[in-house]
Amino acid sequence: MLYRKFPRCSHDLSILGFGCMRLPLSGDKQAQGNVDEQKAIDMIRTAIDSGVNYIDTAYPYHDGQSEPIVGKALAEGYRDTVFLATKLPSWLITTREDMDRYLNEQLARLATDHIDFYLLHGLGSETWENLSRLGVLEFLDTARADGRIRYPAFSFHDQFPVFKEIVDAYEWVFAQIQYNYMDEENQAGTKGLKHASERGLGIVVMEPLRGGLLSGDTSVIHPHILDAPVRRTPSEWGLRWVWNHPEVTVVLSGMSSMEQVKENITSAEQGLPDSLSPGELEVVEKMRATFASRIKIPCTGCRYCMPCPNGVDIPECFNYYNQAYTYEAEEKAKKVYLWALNGTFSGGIPGYASCCIQCGECEDKCPQGLTIRDYLQEVADYFGK
Repeated sequence: MLYRKFPRCSHDLSILGFGCMRLPLSGDKQAQGNVDEQKAIDMIRTAIDSGVNYIDTAYPYHDGQSEPIVGKALAEGYRDTVFLATKLPSWLITTREDMDRYLNEQLARLATDHIDFYLLHGLGSETWENLSRLGVLEFLDTARADGRIRYPAFSFHDQFPVFKEIVDAYEWVFAQIQYNYMDEENQAGTKGLKHASERGLGIVVMEPLRGGLLSGDTSVIHPHILDAPVRRTPSEWGLRWVWNHPEVTVVLSGMSSMEQVKENITSAEQGLPDSLSPGELEVVEKMRATFASRIKIPCTGCRYCMPCPNGVDIPECFNYYNQAYTYEAEEKAKKVYLWALNGTFSGGIPGYASCCIQCGECEDKCPQGLTIRDYLQEVADYFGK
């Protein structure tokens, strides 16, 4: 296992982190709370025994079951060998007291007296504004002072200007961003990666394989894999591309099987910064260009169309539809579409394309001039009502 450091933290962290959002399920595969607990514990402990020392979970993962299972996996001495990260559920916070209440509940769930890396979860403009107003930075200072958390951080899902504002607002240890060879310009993107690094923050990367979409040996990129100067699986190409960036400290992988654990540990043995040759980088660029050419709806994700008066998350509807076609992943994209837009993260208001009432307000705002209502109907027909 290879290790890197955060600029503001002297500890050696494994370049592979275990993300506990996609643990193995049993029974009904649609029920995220039905985790196969023993398999999950065995996988986490196998990763730790192989050198992984960064374990990442969050309050809502697996319908609230992830944190307790992680707590069990870290029993019998394993807690002392790892750096544990979990996250404040930002969208649930309505008072300053909520912050302490959730943190204390998480400590109990995880069966620990402190959390090494405590993140504000999934920050965007609205959650950041709300948490700031309620005193979240004072909360972090207090929780550090009383020993409940060691290092403050945040995860992010919005655009670069918001990311820059958050980075510059506090002495964070790291930022967790979505980053892969298809997302260089999305959300924080490469600009965010560089800015955070220049400000002295570490970077933890989530979704290095776009939730598994970049891990399948799909027909459209199969020729690039076969013609590559080095034989690697699609997952290895994706992970190595992220590790190639010296600004990145940890790459999270949401592993669902022991096979994935072992494959990723093997990949991590070679994940040095600036280690890919020009020929290898060309292979990744060919895969990126091939995927990009298959995008169905040319939405840039600028979100000028938002908010929708009926709650439709227009950019995300287009995103999941594009994923289904681009990566030949209809089943996986539909599953995430149904889960992510069911209202859990938007005050109970579902954001499905089928909720569109055809008012046309979004089309007046779209700088690309997209026929949004027609596209939303297309998405609704594809994923169902």
